[in-house]
Amino acid sequence: MLRRAGISTATLYRGFDSKEGLVAAALERRQRAWIEVRDAAIARSRTDEERVLAVFDALDEFRARPTGSRWCAFLGAAAEYADAPPEIAAAVQADTDAFRTRLSALVAPLVDDPDALADQLLLVITGDLAMRLRRPTHPTSTARAIASALLAQASR
Repeated sequence: MLRRAGISTATLYRGFDSKEGLVAAALERRQRAWIEVRDAAIARSRTDEERVLAVFDALDEFRARPTGSRWCAFLGAAAEYADAPPEIAAAVQADTDAFRTRLSALVAPLVDDPDALADQLLLVITGDLAMRLRRPTHPTSTARAIASALLAQASR
């Protein structure tokens, strides 16, 4: 990263209070990029169910980007620190909360208990992201099928 940016370690850290501050800033940037891809996929959808399932299309789109990665930067940061520093813990929690809130809003027109379904979908998505460590090229089709079944089961 330093070589690509053409800067020294000291220059890189000058803008941050600590290595953890740099990681937190990178996570926040990553979250903004993810939200852009996710919301674009949702906007292309026509029905409420398609909007929910578009999240899985967005996961594949995000992974395929030049800046994509094998798995989730937030899961990686959470796994890296047994007791995460406050700035990293806050970034991970903010991403989790924002994603859960977005999922709940997406499923609200379809189910009586959107928060419960959002929790289930978040678990499916997190599991899918974690599976990328075992099978990096595996598409999200299995997670999408589980989400579709959960939607069908919970629908009004």
